[in-house]
Amino acid sequence: MPDSAIVAESLSRSFGDLKAVDELSLEVAEGEIYGFLGPNGAGKTTAVRMLCTLLAPTSGRACVAGFDVAKSPHQVRKRVGAALQSTALDAKMTGRELLRIQGRYYGLNSAEIANRCEELAPILEMDAIDRRVSTYSGGMKRRLDVAIALIHSPSVLFLDEPTTGLDPSSRVKVWEEIRHLNNHMGVTIFLTTQYLEEADELADRVAIFNSGHLVAEDDPEELKRQVGKDVIVVNLGCSATDAEAVLKDVSGVEHVETSGTELAISSSQGAATISPVALALSAADLPVVELSLRTPTLDDVFFNLTGERMDEESHLSSEIAEEEAA
Repeated sequence: MPDSAIVAESLSRSFGDLKAVDELSLEVAEGEIYGFLGPNGAGKTTAVRMLCTLLAPTSGRACVAGFDVAKSPHQVRKRVGAALQSTALDAKMTGRELLRIQGRYYGLNSAEIANRCEELAPILEMDAIDRRVSTYSGGMKRRLDVAIALIHSPSVLFLDEPTTGLDPSSRVKVWEEIRHLNNHMGVTIFLTTQYLEEADELADRVAIFNSGHLVAEDDPEELKRQVGKDVIVVNLGCSATDAEAVLKDVSGVEHVETSGTELAISSSQGAATISPVALALSAADLPVVELSLRTPTLDDVFFNLTGERMDEESHLSSEIAEEEAA
């Protein structure tokens, strides 16, 4: 691997009896977009806060931009930018005013701040840099967060769920800016996300993080290849509760999941298994509304590794507990 921008070794953080991050070890190369993928409450934000020096590790160590986060936090902060979920923007100020204030925090002089404002203005829309934040959409506010994090030309940028709550159009615009920062400015990006398509679309490598543990790490395509199974998706005209028993002995069917009126059937030979599946459902008087075959997704990878789906609500209580403890 090229020179490392981020290295974590057995990094852990506990809040009382809750172990939010447990023995995290990873390495991110300079110039890489590293996707840190996991559901709500997995501990992603806690991990980022430690790497950004905002939260002290309980144990283990980490180096960012060549400096230890515990021993040299000021050196780390000079070299990183962070757009976190909890960022607050003064609605009465303009984008340029907020950028100037942030520039002063980092010791930039007036000329340097002016130059950086012009360089970062394209991240916002048109003349938005000189408009009050109260006029910004949610997507524009998130992009201003990114611009503020870049005012001091950091080599490493932490983006903690940058598109959460945004509409699809705004999300795509944020994705475009992330690619631009990486491709044209060479910024290393550590991207935490709960959106499968976001990690698949942007990340050079993806780490799958669940319940405080790193459970897999590779490029998205390789992770999906490791699943090695096609997925037959069936929408029924009735509840799918009885379908699992109907399909358990069908040739080629390896696993069946039901959710409402939908079936997700795993098979190593998906194309050959579609017809037997359709015939078995028809013979059982289970009406098929729609049937399709797809290749594995990162959600299938997550399920294969953890036995859970990314959108399951079982993580919500741990997310609340982590936030309350923080």
